[in-house]
Amino acid sequence: MEHDHSAQLVKMANQIGTFFQAQSPSDATLATNAIAAHLKSFWAPSMRVQLIRALEAGKATHLLPIVASAVRSHRENLMPGGAREAADAKEQFPQGGGDAG
Repeated sequence: MEHDHSAQLVKMANQIGTFFQAQSPSDATLATNAIAAHLKSFWAPSMRVQLIRALEAGKATHLLPIVASAVRSHRENLMPGGAREAADAKEQFPQGGGDAG
């Protein structure tokens, strides 16, 4: 069941968040960057997409605030296929806007 899988992803993400928050208790930016980097490096793209979609749909209610912040602030980088998946999930920027990267 997708809901059960999302709940497991939230639990795992919270464990990662708790670890990195403890490593940098006075620096939330450092912690959110570390959480996002860990998710990008060690989670399958499908897991990242499912966590992002659950958060955006309001179904990741037990996600720690630091983890939710990391996912939201690094959303574009956490999406696996770049523009196509980002546009499918929710386009944040108009086509042709900027060339950062």
